[in-house]
Order: sequence, then structure tokens, then C-alpha cells
Amino acid sequence: MKKLVFVIVLAAVPLLLLLNSCRKDPLKHLTSEETRVYSTQRDSSVNFSSFKTFSIVDSVAVIENDQQPHRELTDADSKLLQEIKDQMQQKGYVPVGKDQDPDLGVNVTRISNSYLNIVQYPYDWWGYPGYWDPYYWGYPGYGYYFPPSFGIYQSQEDLLTIDLINLRDADKNSDKQIDGIWNATIRGDAVLESGNYNNEIKAVFDQSPYLASEQ
Repeated sequence: MKKLVFVIVLAAVPLLLLLNSCRKDPLKHLTSEETRVYSTQRDSSVNFSSFKTFSIVDSVAVIENDQQPHRELTDADSKLLQEIKDQMQQKGYVPVGKDQDPDLGVNVTRISNSYLNIVQYPYDWWGYPGYWDPYYWGYPGYGYYFPPSFGIYQSQEDLLTIDLINLRDADKNSDKQIDGIWNATIRGDAVLESGNYNNEIKAVFDQSPYLASEQ
């Protein structure tokens, strides 16, 4: 039975900051790099060292606001694909064309979703100890009431995903499916900025030491 093994690393965030901070939202004080989360999962039944060759897609799948994906190859996308290719080669895998029966296929997707959010006021900190007690105004035992109102703000979520698929054994599957055997997901601020690709791609491969070919 196949089992998936997950590894999640939150980049450069001090644990004590998350556990002990008394700020209302300590995460908002993090740098873009510190917000990034590197998540990897693998099929634990797979011997990754048995694969020799790989082929990477010639463009990047793009999903925006949950719409149907399309493919792009910008200068930044070319850099992204090259960074992944370089890491695969450093792991001992040999790049070949997709028509040369590669053992592994590499799919790459970037996802961008914008959300319109509605927040209700008053803020949840109204009424906390330290806020002016009605007793101060001569009304002991009273509470505060604020008529509700609403605010709207927009947020952005960007993700980068890399999938390794097992092409070598696809013909052996009677159900005619290609098995995904490894996935990396990177999320956080500025994950889709090309200047960050080198560190991001290196991070997910570094936390996957089992990705290594025995040539």
C-alpha cells in the first residue's frame, strides 16, 4: 500500500515567536522570506534512486483565480525551469527529451488567486481588559455596544508547485494512470518573483535527500 510522507518547513521563523508572542498578529512583522513555507510529499513505496533520466515541461502551467490553466513561457518561467533542471542534474538524474522515454516527468505550475474579503467591525479587541471601562464614565456594570459595519479588503495568494511523475512504469498500470511520486509546494510572499527562484528551488530539493539517482 502506498503511503505519502509529508515534510513542511517554515522558512526562518523563530519558534518562540510563534508560540510566545503577545502581539495580536506576529506574522505580519515577518519579512517576505520568513513567510515562505516549503512543503514536500513523496510516495514512500518508491525507490527514487532507481530512476535515471528525466524530462521537464517546455512551459509553465498557470492557474489564476481558479480558472482553467493555460501555459506560458516568460523569461522568468525559463529561469524557473532551468533552476529545477539544474537541481535534478545535481541529484544525478540525466535530462533527455520527452520523446526519449524518460523515467521521470517534471510538471511545473504557478498559481495566483486574488480574494475579496469582508470584515465586520467593531474589531475583536474592543472590550479587552485595558480598554476604557464604562465605569470610568460613571456607568458601572455597563458594556459597550457599537453598531456593526463592514470593510472590504483584497488579499493575494501565490503558490509554486513542482510534480515528479513516474513515466517509466506508466505502461504497467492497468488503470491507465500516471503516478505522481513527489510534489513540492512553495507558498508565501513574493514566491513568484524570479529573483527568489534559486533559493526556493534549492530549499525543496535540499529537504528531499532521497531524490538521488544511482548511475
